[in-house]
Amino acid sequence: MKAHGKPDPLKASDLDLAGMVAAGDPGAFEVLMRRLNGVLYRTARSILRDDAEAEDVVQESYLLAYRKMASFRGDASLSTWLTRIVVNEATGRLRKARRRADIVELVPGAAGIDFEEEDAMSSERSAPETPDDAALRAEARRLIEARIDALPDSLRTVFMLRAVEDLSVQETSAALGIPEATVRSQYFRARGLLREALARDFDRAVDSAFSFDGERCDRIVAAVLGRL
Repeated sequence: MKAHGKPDPLKASDLDLAGMVAAGDPGAFEVLMRRLNGVLYRTARSILRDDAEAEDVVQESYLLAYRKMASFRGDASLSTWLTRIVVNEATGRLRKARRRADIVELVPGAAGIDFEEEDAMSSERSAPETPDDAALRAEARRLIEARIDALPDSLRTVFMLRAVEDLSVQETSAALGIPEATVRSQYFRARGLLREALARDFDRAVDSAFSFDGERCDRIVAAVLGRL
């Protein structure tokens, strides 16, 4: 129970939560971070394509937001406000890295798969997962992340916010500071590139399915010869 009518951070509105953080309430700040960690990390990761760099940007953004929290007026949601900070921090870091490297290698190619929300696999997770299942899921996730990473810079963050974080067109537009029409066209283009790459990956996988050369072939030959 909260003393003196102090609001519960878990139930507080964005404006109340921001006020509690600005007043130095560490519990409120923890609630805020746990509530927004996913969307902020994925936003930073989509820009930087590096796990450690993305984590660092999120941490720096939280510290910056903490210092600026008293200026939050609720014109946008806390999520949108903080996402803008993360986008600015991540793109600024990317520009600095590019200047240091002098030569920037952009990956504008079409690569990816059609991303399905993890909820689609929730029914399968109720059954015990075998080591083979876990390995396959890890490989599928690695492929998904690699293909998303290979999207052009202009598409990748839009895709992450719309498809992974399930932000609306309006929320994505506000977070990135781009027109809603641009969000729609970039998201459509990103999904198209991912579908094309999925088809290519699937075709290659089918061609090599149940490969008979190598260890399997040797094992059958040895077994037959051993029984002669």
